Amino acid sequence: MNTLLKKALAECIGTFVLVFAACGVAGLTGGSLVATSLTFGLVIVAMAYSIGRVSGCHINPAVSLGCLLTKRMSAKEFCVYVASQIVGGTVGAILVFGLFKMGDRNPIGDACNYVVGGTLNAGGIIASLITEIVLTCIFVYVILNVTDENAGTSKKAGIVIGLTLTLVHLIGIGLTGTSVNPARSLATAISALIYNGTTDALAQVWMFIVAPLAGAALAVILYKFLNTEKETADKE
Repeated sequence: MNTLLKKALAECIGTFVLVFAACGVAGLTGGSLVATSLTFGLVIVAMAYSIGRVSGCHINPAVSLGCLLTKRMSAKEFCVYVASQIVGGTVGAILVFGLFKMGDRNPIGDACNYVVGGTLNAGGIIASLITEIVLTCIFVYVILNVTDENAGTSKKAGIVIGLTLTLVHLIGIGLTGTSVNPARSLATAISALIYNGTTDALAQVWMFIVAPLAGAALAVILYKFLNTEKETADKE
């Protein structure tokens, strides 16, 4: 099988598991802070030590953008990764919430992202954008550092990344439901449209696409700035 195809399949599977398990828990528990945060983190750990050896376990367009901007992947790979993540996440959301629907449960809204304060006004939109930019920046910045080939933390990277995502969710769930992942947000928004017939999540999903990507770009800027002096010293 073509190497890029294997990577695409791995990213599709990984994002499927992330959305199916973590967003499923969010829906079942009403967005429980601890349960949802832990599930997102545990899924990352599990996937990092399984599909990580195949694709690097991005399972998030924001992470892939960080890798693209640091030249760890090509533009072609980036496009394939993002497409795979969206497909995997969407299938995961449709399946898990479809199962809930079959069991006469309707928890989809609890797994969707939402504007700070729940009201689509200027203040809520700005607060949501800032929240997601900052949280994604933290998440991607940690990833770029622990996966740096010179960091010597490759064996522990999956655990560190999983714990970081747990931390990010502990902070962000009460504000925006925590996205930091455009594929995850788009998947649940599409499911809300399919099963609830509501376009509320889709109307807001642009924020949870733009902000995580902006946060990833900011993380790259910080990573390059803070590592430049060290890399120069190493070369000397």
